[in-house]
Amino acid sequence: MTAIRQALAISSAIVAVMMANAATAQTVSQDEVEQATTEPNHQSDIIVTAQKREQLLIDVPQSVSVISGESLERQQATNFKDYLKLVPGLQLNQTSPGFGRLVLRGVNTGGVASTVAVYQDETIFGSSTGLVNGGILAGDFDTFDVARIEVLRGPQGTFYGANALGGILKFVTNKPDTSKIEVRGRASVETTKGGNESYLGSAVVNLPLGDTLAVRASGFYRDIGGFIDSIGTDGADVERNINSSKSYGGRGSLLFQPTTDFSVQLSAYVQNLDVDAPDTVDAEPLTGRTLYGRPTQSQFVPNASKVRYRVYSGVINYDFGFASLVSASSYSTLKQDFRSDLTYFFSPQLVDVIGPNEFFQGQTTQVKRFTQEVRLQSPSNDRFEWVVGGFYTRERGLIDQVFTAVTPGTTTPIAGLPVLGIAQVPSRYREIAGFANATVHLGPRFDVDFGGRYSHNKQRASQSGDGLLAGGPLALPTARSSEGVFTYSVAPKVKFGDNASLYARVAKGFRPGGPNVLAPGAPVEFRSFDSDTVLSYEIGVKAQTSDRSFSIDVAAFHVDWKDIQVFGQTLANDIPYGGNFNGGKAKSEGFEFTTTLRPTPGFTTSINGAYTIARLKDDTPANSGGFDGDRLPYVPKYSISADTQYEWALAGETRAYVGASLRLLSRQAAAFDAGLVAATGRQPAIAGYQVADARAGLLFGKFSIEVYARNLGNSEGKTSLDLPAVPTIPFGASAAGIIRPRTIGLTLGAGF
Repeated sequence: MTAIRQALAISSAIVAVMMANAATAQTVSQDEVEQATTEPNHQSDIIVTAQKREQLLIDVPQSVSVISGESLERQQATNFKDYLKLVPGLQLNQTSPGFGRLVLRGVNTGGVASTVAVYQDETIFGSSTGLVNGGILAGDFDTFDVARIEVLRGPQGTFYGANALGGILKFVTNKPDTSKIEVRGRASVETTKGGNESYLGSAVVNLPLGDTLAVRASGFYRDIGGFIDSIGTDGADVERNINSSKSYGGRGSLLFQPTTDFSVQLSAYVQNLDVDAPDTVDAEPLTGRTLYGRPTQSQFVPNASKVRYRVYSGVINYDFGFASLVSASSYSTLKQDFRSDLTYFFSPQLVDVIGPNEFFQGQTTQVKRFTQEVRLQSPSNDRFEWVVGGFYTRERGLIDQVFTAVTPGTTTPIAGLPVLGIAQVPSRYREIAGFANATVHLGPRFDVDFGGRYSHNKQRASQSGDGLLAGGPLALPTARSSEGVFTYSVAPKVKFGDNASLYARVAKGFRPGGPNVLAPGAPVEFRSFDSDTVLSYEIGVKAQTSDRSFSIDVAAFHVDWKDIQVFGQTLANDIPYGGNFNGGKAKSEGFEFTTTLRPTPGFTTSINGAYTIARLKDDTPANSGGFDGDRLPYVPKYSISADTQYEWALAGETRAYVGASLRLLSRQAAAFDAGLVAATGRQPAIAGYQVADARAGLLFGKFSIEVYARNLGNSEGKTSLDLPAVPTIPFGASAAGIIRPRTIGLTLGAGF
């Protein structure tokens, strides 16, 4: 609770300053860094949907960051890595596009299930279970033509249910507009130090089909050049720039709104991510230091990955007057096919039996999910507001693995071999939940927000396999689990004039447990694992001066986490069993802040940061690798970002802007590793790093030309460090995710 006590003193001082400037205006957050430049003398109110209704940001009693679509475009941000600097405390553990884990407020122990839920509008995306790799397959949607990204910190169990222990990342897309025709496009070219060129394009059209009907369609194509080489280490391939990738797809949406009280919106989103090799380099296992003096990867068989996102949704709104009814239906799929190069470990063991070979594991991971939410909510008023609703989801998951020996230098299977290894793990998840939330206004300046949610889920999973490496046919009995969890939140808030508010929040969140598919003979208590829960305490202040020349948003938090879920091995009668298990406790505490200064029209400077101490309070189960007092993985002690921009008029409709940003991260612990602890006495870790970016542009009315540079100092920042379960990299090296080297780009834009 130390961080909260420190924040109380800070909050009191901020409120005292802001009280002197009370006027009718609203708190401004990080997303207005670039919004300020489009209308230098005016700042529009920030609207968010954090509590499933449109609200001013200052009225939401919790920590929320908002990044506008315009900000994303000005920053040339199209994926997770590009906009981390805009959100205090948001971290990404990633090895390649489409293969990453989000972390908020230090709530992370690795494992299979996610602690940050990803939404696209009303649709939750990905898997809720610990059986289909949801934790490392966060939906990295392209950001073109989104209205904004909302990041809600802390457990969001009341409104958003499972897998929101750390928070929510929500993509809010632009709706079709019945009032105007819009056509807009952007095209970019980039060059990366030591790598190939990249080519990016995107376009959107909005077309009214009358006064009550409109359609909006957008598309994007990103061809990203590689920059990592395979240099023949211990017999590996010799090939340059092996980690190229492509991302392409689009969104279509149809809006029917015959009256102001009734609307129906149907949407479809498609995105493909094709990756030739991950963005990882051979690295020293304990520190993540890059080996061989430059970005290299020991490739025998390409570690290719194909990810497919599909999201189909329908939202109906009807205003009865006394309340509004919202029905949100969706069907989404996530499919990943990838090859994992196991040549270095398996091929020497098989060469005497099958001759020269290379070896890989092929895996298909698939999630098919249907969701339905119905809620009834009161109109906004100054006395009592409420929301009640129900939620249902049905999820089908599958992991399908095959182990294959191939002719060296190809991906062609060696003919005539028996089955070496196959395995399938199909799973099912079903959840039904009811929730309610209310805000009681006890006066013009004081209100209390409170809510609760009860969720019940049922799961089942089975496993089958065959092959020489699996010891022959295997069919395990179906494992099942059933669980109910209640979550809640309480948040009082006091407003000081119209420019400052102080709030506190207590909230509970959970992540579902589930069945473990274990070999026969495993103890009964290992057949399933329980949900883990967090209880969060938060206090924050949002404030600004009446002329909006200065604003600040700061929050302190303390999180108690119990029954933490970890993936690994545990022992019973000296026999190791691998799966998902519950550990003991962990805690995380710290604070985040965003402050923005606008001393003159067109000039904006913002600084955001987070300070987080997150540690285990107990040892994890045997062989899972974590010990009491260890730092939680991929949680830097501090992260700080600064951004500044100046825009000015030249002549007529022509404007110009220049901007720059700097992000600093401290040292981070990597994934728990019992072997390294036994050998060295400490957990693996990756060094802190700094990244500087710059941008400039000319805006000619409907046309624009922009130049930008990322990672000006060519930092070798690491985003992951994983030592494989079996040695697959020569000389005992680890695979370390790495940020892109210095990249310089040019963007042309046009709109009509």
